[in-house]
Amino acid sequence: MWQDNATPYASSSQNGYYGTQQQPYSTPLQFYNAPDASASQFDTGPRRSLEGQMGPGATGYGGNIQPVGGWWHAFGTGGFEGEPPLLEELGINFSHIRAKSMTVLNPLQRVDEHIMDDADLAGPLLFCLCFGTFLLFSGKPQFSYIYGVALLGSASIYFLLNLMSEKGIDAYRVASVLGYCLLPMVGVGAVSVMVTLDGALGYILSILSVVWCTYSASGIIVAVLRMSDQRLLVAYPLGLLYGCFALLSVFDVGSSSVARQ
Repeated sequence: MWQDNATPYASSSQNGYYGTQQQPYSTPLQFYNAPDASASQFDTGPRRSLEGQMGPGATGYGGNIQPVGGWWHAFGTGGFEGEPPLLEELGINFSHIRAKSMTVLNPLQRVDEHIMDDADLAGPLLFCLCFGTFLLFSGKPQFSYIYGVALLGSASIYFLLNLMSEKGIDAYRVASVLGYCLLPMVGVGAVSVMVTLDGALGYILSILSVVWCTYSASGIIVAVLRMSDQRLLVAYPLGLLYGCFALLSVFDVGSSSVARQ
């Protein structure tokens, strides 16, 4: 009896329930959007960053894989698109160094007033290192004196030029000009490796190098600061500075102090 009475209700309820569940859905749910084959927001073409240099028969994703090279490739950026060279990021431009060096070696030519717009210390540091190395080979280890004279002289010239000119100049450019104009003195240091400068020949070469360095440095500074009427006043302290470098190239200051002790 219980089963007979319960069966009609159960069958009717079950038929009604499954009847509603078995109806097929004609439209997708609201939170799910069917993909549209005609237009896509993300798939706009081939993925170049994933395809790379892969051939038609390659599988997987390769990307812009760089070829394996030597250890020296770690110091360059030649294989990366849009990356400047490493020397350029470090502020080392060999073409500018060459142009400024040729200006110093040919002081009679007209100096461009914008020559020091791209000032750097790569050339001056290289010339100071070569000057000290040549003196070391000639038996005069005077790296500390070269560093001290260069630092004190650059600071003194910087203060003098800012007091004398209305335009003014920064210390970085002053050090760059003084370092580049040391190039003739580097040549005297190279001569000291083969010939002793403590004599008439050494004195003549030292005087010529001092005049050369002073003339080149004063010409560049006058052109940059537009102080053509004050060139002699600018050249006087510059001559004293380069005279100190000449004394270091002729005489061995370190050995004389040790011998006195």
